[in-house]
Amino acid sequence: MCNRYTPPALLDIEREWAVGRPNPMRWWDEVLFPRGTGPFIRRARESADYERELVAGQWGLIPWFAKEPKLKYPTNNARSEELANKASYKHPWARGQRCIIPASDFDEPNWETGRNVWWRFKRADGAPWSLAGLWNTWTDKTTGEVHESYTMILGGSHVT
Repeated sequence: MCNRYTPPALLDIEREWAVGRPNPMRWWDEVLFPRGTGPFIRRARESADYERELVAGQWGLIPWFAKEPKLKYPTNNARSEELANKASYKHPWARGQRCIIPASDFDEPNWETGRNVWWRFKRADGAPWSLAGLWNTWTDKTTGEVHESYTMILGGSHVT
């Protein structure tokens, strides 16, 4: 399961996914680990059309039932076969809250030798990846603070 990735530069995101230029300068982590702040692209919430918007949020989806934004359990990766039924993901899945997670590279552990050796994956042409994701907006009931968050979707045959 992915636990580290590097987002592309802002200009590469704007160019690759045509998200426009009204974006502020980079406001996310240079290298992302679970619960860090990273970029994702979703259908613009204020648009009836199919415009895209670039959003920064916590990598680790905050579900509707959470009591606080920093969860005690991991939600940075969602298995595709659990999206429709798992409490953390079923509402964003049912509402079609899919997103693109831009990445320059990502790391996966390899345990073939009996110990963890990190393998880095990146495209041979150097272009950024489009990783599949779900997003959610969670509001703190005590402060009214709004938190954006997202999770990566892993294919059904992924083994931990």
